[in-house]
Amino acid sequence: MRSSRRAFLGAAATLLVAGCSSDVLGLRRAVRVAVSWSGQELRAFHSVLDGLGALDYPVEVVPLGDDISTAFGARSTRRPDIVMLPQPGLVPRHLRDLEPIPDDLAQLGRVRLWKELLVHDETTYGVPFKTAHKSAVWYRPSVFRQVGVQPPRVWAEWLELNQALTQAGVTPLSLAAGDGWVLTDFLENVLLGTAPTVYEELATAADPRPSRQPEFATALRLLGSMWSAPAALAGGVKRSLVQQFPDALVEVFGHRRAAMVLASDFAEPVVRSFAADPADVGVFTFPPMAAGSPAPVVVGGDVMVLPRPTTDDARDLVRRLCASTAADPWIKEGGFLVDGRVSGYSPELTRLAEQLTRSGELLRFDLSDRLGRLGDINGLWRVLTDFLIQIGGRGTAVVPEAVDAAMTALRKVEG
Repeated sequence: MRSSRRAFLGAAATLLVAGCSSDVLGLRRAVRVAVSWSGQELRAFHSVLDGLGALDYPVEVVPLGDDISTAFGARSTRRPDIVMLPQPGLVPRHLRDLEPIPDDLAQLGRVRLWKELLVHDETTYGVPFKTAHKSAVWYRPSVFRQVGVQPPRVWAEWLELNQALTQAGVTPLSLAAGDGWVLTDFLENVLLGTAPTVYEELATAADPRPSRQPEFATALRLLGSMWSAPAALAGGVKRSLVQQFPDALVEVFGHRRAAMVLASDFAEPVVRSFAADPADVGVFTFPPMAAGSPAPVVVGGDVMVLPRPTTDDARDLVRRLCASTAADPWIKEGGFLVDGRVSGYSPELTRLAEQLTRSGELLRFDLSDRLGRLGDINGLWRVLTDFLIQIGGRGTAVVPEAVDAAMTALRKVEG
């Protein structure tokens, strides 16, 4: 499957080269921008580029999908000049491959959260382009009204909400377990809400060992109490395992076989496209794990970096993309947040943007992004997938044994 996808993306990139690359036409060399986006997101980025107006150089967009890290491969004329990196946690591991961001833009990478990833030895190596709120839950308000429930104020109320929906014959959750990062998002919110100090220690450790943290096992047990509830997941574990991110959204708003789905702000265009009733769309954010505790807010995003060696044209394009209005075409289409900006969005995204900018919020960057190989598809993704298989829909009695198995699996991954 992955090799087929690479072949498709490679073919698409080749078409882009043949269509507009200046070194094919013998003109000025194109600025090559590597991105992970596809579909609507890729089209939206093209609309952003179109909105920049006339440029003195061509721009070639290279969609690399899940293989975006290959953009830091061997130097060649085909190597990207700019990488829109969806895993900012990779920046510290690629400092030798990156040029510093121009001084006039450096401050943009020095804001809260981003600074610890993008600034090293007082030098800025990346600037945020797109921010992701990874603690958003999209739901259908009509279903909540029908059952007589409200968005939860604490974790325990969320479990009660799910039970009330199930008893009313409504499946509470749609889960995109086919995309492992959705599972890690869920766990990260629970861990951040219960043990923020441990979350931070793991994020900053040179050799993170979550299997040695009792609080990590506690977070798994809490998550297990939700995933193990009978009839909690649309289609059960079997469908969840093959369901990718867009499919899970359609399950709620298109097929209407579930009431809600944990999904980042960039879910908005899919939600709007498939919602049978445009007015029947709501968002609540991940609740506090206990009364009086702050709500967890997990943040991700895409950052612009400049692989070595860079060019004046690449720097110029980064400057233009950093302009305050550059992303307006994408914001208009929905599913896009700009770091620090709270205006111009839909009501749902405005609420998310305001939470990201409020002081006192428990904001932390995506943990799996910072765990290296431990957080990727062969690490935490796989451990959580196996955990879901072991407990999904089988009741809380199976959770303790599944937690022990997950912690054992983590120890093996840690080496």
